[in-house]
Amino acid sequence: MKKHLVILTGAGISAESGIKTFRDADGLWEGHDVMDVATPEGFERNPELVLNFYNQRRRQLFEVNPNQAHIDLANFESDYKVSIITQNVDDLHERAGSTHVIHLHGELLKVRSTFDTNDILEWKNDVLLGDVCKKGHQLRPHIVWFGEDVPMIDHAMRICETADILIIIGTSMQVYPAAGLMHYVPANTPIFYIDPKPALSSRQNLTVIAEIATIGVSKLKDLIKKRAI
Repeated sequence: MKKHLVILTGAGISAESGIKTFRDADGLWEGHDVMDVATPEGFERNPELVLNFYNQRRRQLFEVNPNQAHIDLANFESDYKVSIITQNVDDLHERAGSTHVIHLHGELLKVRSTFDTNDILEWKNDVLLGDVCKKGHQLRPHIVWFGEDVPMIDHAMRICETADILIIIGTSMQVYPAAGLMHYVPANTPIFYIDPKPALSSRQNLTVIAEIATIGVSKLKDLIKKRAI
């Protein structure tokens, strides 16, 4: 039976593909205040601004490709059962070949009804004011905004509880509830944390690799092979 490799990824892995991210320090995302483009209140104030912002992010997806880190993670599936829990809203893990990806914060290539949160549609084009669900309600990005519940978090917790190895890549470990997922893995589970500016230090079962994702995952492959885990 294959060991279960659980991988938690953040903005750092997609940044190497050219996807810009916002940083909590300045609260800006592509020059916009995140409170204007990533909150229910912002959408209520200016829905057109918010729709246009995500339309640009969606268009950008078609101009970028998975990087070697995404590909290496997908290749782990030949030797492990792999579950990827990502905070990213892009589809780069799927395009790299990963087959079990949980998106904690939603997906750019989906939209949902503003009336029924379970009415979710695949969507690759721009979303405009006047684009409505089958019941006539405006469509919005299928993105978890600040102040909203994270519907997939319980599922992610259950996955972490079954991990044989946990890998954390490209995340500051400051955004909750995602940052708390590492505490749900079984005791003494080997944990590897890859980030150029790691927020954690190596200790006991935690190994820190202070590298960007592409280099860090390459080093990780060697470490796992060397330790035969």
